[in-house]
Amino acid sequence: MRNGGRCGGARKSRHPDWFGQWSRVPDGGVPRYDPTKPIRKQEAPLKPEYQARFEASMRDQDLGGMGLDMAYSCRPPGMPRMMSGVALMEFLISPGVTHILFDRNDYAPRRIYTDGREWPKIGIDDTTFPGYSIGEWIDKDGDGRYDELLVETRHVRNPRTWDQSGMPMADDDEGVIKERLFLDESNPAILHNEMTTIDNSLTRPWTVLKNYRRAPKVRWAENNCIESQAWITIGKEVYYLSGDGTIMPIKKNQPAPDLKYFNQVKK
Repeated sequence: MRNGGRCGGARKSRHPDWFGQWSRVPDGGVPRYDPTKPIRKQEAPLKPEYQARFEASMRDQDLGGMGLDMAYSCRPPGMPRMMSGVALMEFLISPGVTHILFDRNDYAPRRIYTDGREWPKIGIDDTTFPGYSIGEWIDKDGDGRYDELLVETRHVRNPRTWDQSGMPMADDDEGVIKERLFLDESNPAILHNEMTTIDNSLTRPWTVLKNYRRAPKVRWAENNCIESQAWITIGKEVYYLSGDGTIMPIKKNQPAPDLKYFNQVKK
């Protein structure tokens, strides 16, 4: 049927048109929490102990290491980093839940429940990298259609970093991420995400505005993080797997792996 199965014509949805494929609006830098500031100069309101860990992470990266960023291992980035625009996104909206799908295998889908449920009791062993999200649709102008999606996310699994610099988030699961998603009033191909993160690594809540752009032509490809994975973690050290199948150091004077469980050939 051309009427969507209804004799009187298809009923218009109250939900906004977020159909398609979304990517971050280019801003002259790599994906990061605050797109208005450079990757290593985010000016995050970090507590002193987390600032010290951040600086140590950058020093290690300057020497060739990974610092505190574990993305090399295909570990899921979790919230809020997964909304910084590394992966392409797709929104699937239904009355009781909105799904956000990503084109990377290390990004689990986000489920934003909009059915009015209460927060569940979740133990630390039940946390997930996307966290648990509850949302509410808002009709700001009273025209019968929703304009904004308000989302709160809790119970995000650790460890996490804000971005690839290794800037650390708190070691607990008490963080809260609040989002206000809405289309640009003059350009429906732009989606805004006003995000506020409340985290025990910070001295105050940190609010930024992220922007996504709808692709004029959609093409979904397969993006598997594990393909061509050349990094190997042994203990607290990260090594590189060379083309000949042997382990190489990534930093000058890096210690070799502990071989105590292997029989050493005596010369």
